Amino acid sequence: MPRYRFTVEYDGGPYSGWQRQASGVPSVQQAIETALRACSQEEVTVHASGRTDAGVHARGQVIHVTMGKAWNPYRLMQAVNFHLKPQPVALLDAVQVADDWHARFSCVGRWYLYRILCRKAPPALERGRVWSVAYSLDADAMQQGANRLIGLHDFTSFRASLCQADSPIRTLDRLEVTRVGNEIHITAAARSFLHHQVRNMVGTLALVGQKKWTADDVTAALEAKDRSAAGPTAPAEGLYFMGAVYPDEG
Repeated sequence: MPRYRFTVEYDGGPYSGWQRQASGVPSVQQAIETALRACSQEEVTVHASGRTDAGVHARGQVIHVTMGKAWNPYRLMQAVNFHLKPQPVALLDAVQVADDWHARFSCVGRWYLYRILCRKAPPALERGRVWSVAYSLDADAMQQGANRLIGLHDFTSFRASLCQADSPIRTLDRLEVTRVGNEIHITAAARSFLHHQVRNMVGTLALVGQKKWTADDVTAALEAKDRSAAGPTAPAEGLYFMGAVYPDEG
């Protein structure tokens, strides 16, 4: 049975997150599976490289689906996009892959972008797509704090209380803070992340950017191994799943 890989872009605002919900609440997975059923008359399950929470967006989510019959990948992508309208979900590319290739289990890295808009005026065009704050943030100070989190650590202080991961140990490969106009962009990359890890790290770094915390406070929070020791959870709307990395793809 042929298997196809797609890159997906979506606005997470209208959805309960990536994963299909038993209650029937709209999810991105459900939207794509419904579109696939409409164009193929098949009941299929879509698998993603990583789940996203309610309100979190994606520019490079990677998914796969196994179909009962062969399709031209481009034609299948176009058919699914047609049936997704007018929902804010789109397949960006398509390719047939090996039968044992898996969007999640073949993945060796994931990366996210978090956007913070720093200005007094609220966003009009970017509403729901950035964390809007009415104060300035010191990007250099935030980077100093971010440097304390890079590497292999116990990230208990930065995981959600309901996180289902077996271990809080993770290796954070990259945590980069840059200023882009009146926005602060925070890029995080790792093989895998704990539930809410990126948003909790961003909330903590925002305290450093406001000069309420120092880099030493970030280290103390990390070493405490206690969620209450770190900063608040940043809002979902500023977070984007940017891409997944697979062997031999760089």
